[in-house]
Amino acid sequence: MKSRIFMYLFIFSVLLNVFQYVNSKNIIDKYEKDIKIFKSKITDGEAAISTLEDQNFELNYFNIDRNQGAIEYFEAQGYDTDKLVTLITEGLYEMNNYQGDDHPIVPFVSLTGTKLLINKIRILNHKWVVANFTDGEYWGEIFLTYEINAQGELKYKLIEYFMYPKVS
Repeated sequence: MKSRIFMYLFIFSVLLNVFQYVNSKNIIDKYEKDIKIFKSKITDGEAAISTLEDQNFELNYFNIDRNQGAIEYFEAQGYDTDKLVTLITEGLYEMNNYQGDDHPIVPFVSLTGTKLLINKIRILNHKWVVANFTDGEYWGEIFLTYEINAQGELKYKLIEYFMYPKVS
């Protein structure tokens, strides 16, 4: 009887070990499969990030922050480019605080009765600016030049402009 109990215990322990081995193997196989999936996703994500970084670099090509020649131009004249860029953009945004119907730089009158406002500004280099404007329904873009006179005042000059036609 004692030998039978040991035999049953032995068989039970072997079955338990087999069960644990199979279960552990299934868990490890599942983890390995998950790891492969996640490595694939990480590789795809890294490729997408690299592509987006390249696109971002290309899109920021015409930007004063990346234009070393424009930065050196201002530094040679003794200007702090960070402060100057802020001054240029704030000067254009301050033009949104106007009285009447005529915007100081945008050559259109609002067609909706609201004020025309400059929304987005891109300083291309040490001479050119592109800006977007809207009255809430109609919108367009302007191309400006700017210069700093001897007194340190900014002067803007409108070069080109257009308003997009309303799409029904």
